[in-house]
Amino acid sequence: MKFGQVDNPEEIDFAIPADHKDTKAVLAKSKKKDLKVYVGCAKWNKTDLKNFYPKGTKDELGYYSSQFNCIELNATFYRLFPASQFEKWKETTPDGFKFFPKLGQDISHFRRLKDVEQLVDDTVTNFSHLQEKMGVPFLQMHNNFGPKDFDRVNAFIEHWQYDIPLALEFRHTDWYNNPDVSAELYDLLEKNNIVNVLVDTAGRRDLMHMRLTAPRAFVRWVGANHPSDYSRLDEWIDRIVEWKKQGLEELNFFVHQNIEKESPLLSAYFIAKLNKRIGSDLQIPNTITPTIREDGTLYAK
Repeated sequence: MKFGQVDNPEEIDFAIPADHKDTKAVLAKSKKKDLKVYVGCAKWNKTDLKNFYPKGTKDELGYYSSQFNCIELNATFYRLFPASQFEKWKETTPDGFKFFPKLGQDISHFRRLKDVEQLVDDTVTNFSHLQEKMGVPFLQMHNNFGPKDFDRVNAFIEHWQYDIPLALEFRHTDWYNNPDVSAELYDLLEKNNIVNVLVDTAGRRDLMHMRLTAPRAFVRWVGANHPSDYSRLDEWIDRIVEWKKQGLEELNFFVHQNIEKESPLLSAYFIAKLNKRIGSDLQIPNTITPTIREDGTLYAK
């Protein structure tokens, strides 16, 4: 993921802002005591996740899913795979594994939510072949899709009458920095139990709105291939601990990197610390032997 990439990450203030004033109220409505946790990468391609796979691995998804309990499925953004492909992915992965597929660019970027009802129906129909391994599909809008097209968002959500949850990611800054617009957006998402995606990336700190609209947190975290990546993950763990106390029901956390090869290592670091802090029992992925930087953090060569 190159979105939000900067040349000098050491100059960025990565501090997580305080929660939006209404986040605590949303979490307080939760009636579940157990927190479900899904942590994964954005892709399973061996070329991107260099050195993660044992030598000779041919079934990349099979191995990946033996190490992680989920995947952010970005491939579906570029084309709609046939139902048979989703069935094959389902059969390849173990019980408990979840796919979080992205809705296609035809819906979000080309048609920009206009006249997309049939496309959405076809997409959900094919996604549904994942059956119990379907996580939360998410829609990511182009960064030039602004509030002037709010009516399209309303129509899209009104059409979403499927028995699966949905997460939405907006990138135009006015969705969050215009108080009137953000209030209307958050109200719409909350009333329809739609998850408001959080994006933590260096060059777009305005996307850290910290407004949960459901008792589920969907976080797309983008590392900078920099030592600060580890302290950033530490701070996220602190926030998740607080959200768990307040009633968070599910965490969906996806680790990206500008150079993806470190994603498994960062994920393993995050999972190990999260397990200790909240009592989760996620498997810690096998990663290559890390190198220790002078500041005590780890990285993969």
